[in-house]
Amino acid sequence: MYATFRQLQLFLAVAEHGSISAAAKACHVTQPTVSMQLRELADSVGLPLYEVIGKRVFLTEAGQLVRQSALAIRDEWAALGTRVDALRGLQRGCLRVALVSTAKYFVPTLLGAFCRQYPDVEVSLSILNRDGVLERLQANADDLCIMSLPPDGDEVSREAFLPNRLVVVAPAGHPLAAEQAIAPAALAGERFILREPGSGTRRACERHFATLGWQPTVRMALGSNEAIKHSVAAGLGLAVLSRHTLHADPAVDGLAILDVAGFPIHANWYIVQPRGKRLSPIAAEFLQHLREYVDSLPATTRA
Repeated sequence: MYATFRQLQLFLAVAEHGSISAAAKACHVTQPTVSMQLRELADSVGLPLYEVIGKRVFLTEAGQLVRQSALAIRDEWAALGTRVDALRGLQRGCLRVALVSTAKYFVPTLLGAFCRQYPDVEVSLSILNRDGVLERLQANADDLCIMSLPPDGDEVSREAFLPNRLVVVAPAGHPLAAEQAIAPAALAGERFILREPGSGTRRACERHFATLGWQPTVRMALGSNEAIKHSVAAGLGLAVLSRHTLHADPAVDGLAILDVAGFPIHANWYIVQPRGKRLSPIAAEFLQHLREYVDSLPATTRA
């Protein structure tokens, strides 16, 4: 089989955008150019690479295989450029990081410090729900992924690097806010607002509730931490949220952390990547930056 790098770039653009016209616009070429290049690529492979249903492009099984190889080639080419820059004594390149939405409360701070040290590094930050991060992880689309509940199995490597404490949150002024060592049974009459099913926070909560032998009454499930905080502050119910999502003084947002027995839930943030992935010099430097940041925290924060 024969394929040009440009053909693979255009094919990846079509796979990403879901249409030939959108891919052409993103790549600053004409639609006929994209169609012609993909036709030549399909002829070389010997099988159709995609089909169009309702004006949207869907990859065939052969197309999925080509996409996987094209991603690997693209990543290797990008890594080569970074390694060449490193040989020249330069610290530049592209860093691609995917993270679940809750991690957006602290990762940008870490990135800010890193970018001040390496101002020529281009950062691509994808903030998604857990399923979205898992999809990018499977596609090997990023240098690193940051999430609170990594997938099981030997296909990925995972490194816990920062505690993620999940606390029970109530409206400021809630009758239980002044109590200590509240028994979970005391919350039986409360309604809860939790993250959507499938999210890392929701899964951690469900596992913890099961160990406590207690299931809360769920009033609603929301896909946004901010929406949950506003709903709790408005008196619609209690919630279980990562401490990272809250202000240093939760009362600023009209919230209070309840001292419930069995809480906080002690979870972790993980750095996740496909097993055996070779990091670019920039990605390796950022990984070391994360480790040094955690080492610099007080022991009580890291526990």
